[in-house]
Amino acid sequence: MQVREMISTHPDVKGNTADALLRCIEECYSCAQTCTSCADACLAEEMVQQLRQCIRLNLDCADICAATGSMASRRTGSNVDVLRAAIQACAEACRACGDECQEHAEVHEHCRICAEACRACEEACREALPQVR
Repeated sequence: MQVREMISTHPDVKGNTADALLRCIEECYSCAQTCTSCADACLAEEMVQQLRQCIRLNLDCADICAATGSMASRRTGSNVDVLRAAIQACAEACRACGDECQEHAEVHEHCRICAEACRACEEACREALPQVR
């Protein structure tokens, strides 16, 4: 991803790229893609009825990850309280989705991969929060 390269060129950044926040942005976009793909793979499984909650959490997590990645990418102006709330909500969505996917990980490889992506994004969000002020 070109997150660091793009944000470092922003006139308001002046070299202060906030590395933990950059990692959060990258993990959010990666997790959004992984959760979308996992939901699609769950829909293709024969036991789709048993995966309904997993699909729901995948889609919710993908949406909030994508929105959080977009919000965290913006450097013009400020909306700190809302960005902090989005990052916190993203971490919670990733925790819930990761827990659900982990329950299916032994049977479905896509759920194992998704659980790992959710854990990485949750961690990145929690580490980025102190940099958002």
